[in-house]
Amino acid sequence: MAKRTPLLSSIAAAAVLLAAVAGGALNGGLGETAQASTNGTLAATAGCGKAPTLSSGTRTISSGGQNRSYILRIPDGYDRNRPYRLIFGFHWLNGSANNVASAGYYGLLPLSNNSTIFVAPQGIDNGWANTNGRDLTLFDDISRQVENDLCVDTSQRFALGWSYGGAMSYAVACARPTVVRAVTVISGANLSGCNGGTQPVAYFGIHGIYDSVLNISAGRSLRDTFVRNNGCTAQSPREPSRGSLTHITTTYSGCREGYPVQWAAFDGDHTPSPVDGSSSPNDSRTWTSGEIWRFFSQFASTTPPPTTAPPTTAPPTTPPPTTPPPTGEPGACTATYRTVNTWPGGYQAEVTVANNGAATLNGWTVRLTLASGQAISSLWNGVNTGTSGSVSVRNAAYNGTLGANASTTFGFTATGNGATAPSGGSCTSP
Repeated sequence: MAKRTPLLSSIAAAAVLLAAVAGGALNGGLGETAQASTNGTLAATAGCGKAPTLSSGTRTISSGGQNRSYILRIPDGYDRNRPYRLIFGFHWLNGSANNVASAGYYGLLPLSNNSTIFVAPQGIDNGWANTNGRDLTLFDDISRQVENDLCVDTSQRFALGWSYGGAMSYAVACARPTVVRAVTVISGANLSGCNGGTQPVAYFGIHGIYDSVLNISAGRSLRDTFVRNNGCTAQSPREPSRGSLTHITTTYSGCREGYPVQWAAFDGDHTPSPVDGSSSPNDSRTWTSGEIWRFFSQFASTTPPPTTAPPTTAPPTTPPPTTPPPTGEPGACTATYRTVNTWPGGYQAEVTVANNGAATLNGWTVRLTLASGQAISSLWNGVNTGTSGSVSVRNAAYNGTLGANASTTFGFTATGNGATAPSGGSCTSP
């Protein structure tokens, strides 16, 4: 993903001006777009069942009397009868929609496993001043255009962004609480206004403890808006110490059901891609994308997910072995499981597939038996057959070839208690 740290000086220069006016002119009106209360209630959009006319790429749209643009990413193998998540990714100051798209929509695109429609809007003057609510109107107009043409699950709309993009995501949460299910604000502040800001929205705030552009106190203030709105128990979450090169994620207690608040403070400056154990941000190694995806994907759709099409060859009917195959032989394939994160009613895990032999592996399949009550809700970097009980995961098109001593990782989120690891864990290769 593209580096964004060179933008810090320009962000810093604009932040003072923006902060000075954030509470006033930036609090634009809501426009005339009618809002339907959809949180927790699925409504099929007009695009469901229709042959789409939109395609992935840069789109233009008339909004508020101006020509605006956005980049659309439609999942591979789009099914017009399947309701998809919809995620808006807002760019930072002097960034662009293209920056967000080329960076995988803050790293969520590779985790989405073709379950999500992504939108990256373009701000006027590469920012989100939201003067007279013009950028909220753009959000409304893009949403309408996309949902009239594509099949969207209206209980699965999300927004996120870094810096000025985080400010715009906060503005959306304040003004469109019945439209978005959850937002993530990375290193944000109240720069795009907060019209409304009294209703609950699931909220995840991420901020560096020594942010030199937008002080962490600004991020805490945004967070506390939704601590109050969501009925959470007030607290002062632990934050890492300077020099620890770690992050601490806290999930608030006492929140209204379905409206969690999560806060992650990290030992770092103004960046969307901190890395534990390093002072150098890195888009491909950051922990933020995984935690954001876990936060968004915990919200179950109100309609049962479609069944995943099985691979062309059926998995074996015999039970998987209880121990992995021996290592050290040519082409030996092993699978190592670990739990990444847990929360009430769900967890995130990953499996590392390794070639411990001398010969190249050309394709692999891992078989797991999930514990009772566990069920996979989303999976990335692999293709699964089954979601509960005996599950097999074969390689994706891009990670099936493993040379000697090479490895790859697939991950998933699941419902149920993550304290019990799956049994089996066998890995085979053709």
